[in-house]
Amino acid sequence: MRRSLFIVLTLWGLWSCGSTQDQSASSSLDDKLPKIEFADDIKNVDFGTIAEGQQVERKFKFKNTGDFPLIINNVSASCGCTIPEWPRDPIGPDEEGTILVRFNSKGKQGPQFKTVTIFANTNPATNDIQFKADVTPAPTADSTAAK
Repeated sequence: MRRSLFIVLTLWGLWSCGSTQDQSASSSLDDKLPKIEFADDIKNVDFGTIAEGQQVERKFKFKNTGDFPLIINNVSASCGCTIPEWPRDPIGPDEEGTILVRFNSKGKQGPQFKTVTIFANTNPATNDIQFKADVTPAPTADSTAAK
């Protein structure tokens, strides 16, 4: 009985020590991972009121504040009306890059809320750019003929 209790306590002690070391090593690695730091707010971008069919775009400047190269694997938009462009080459530590987001309001009316998701070798693995626009309807042929 004493021997099995000793074995259980020894194994538990070894397991708990390894777990602590794994957590501190993981935490240390997280501190060194690439980090995207944007120059501007990316959660409340407002393109304002635009006419249907108008295209608007914005460049989002960022810096890799981590210790390893930043690799952006993909950038995807919540709908086909939004086209992102991003650097395909790694961004080194302390280097800067730009993500261009272009919104085409053709066929859209009223308030629009869109999300662009950035997938990269960061922690967390995704970052979202969120923007809105209020799209006013394009004049119809009937309304222009009445004038």
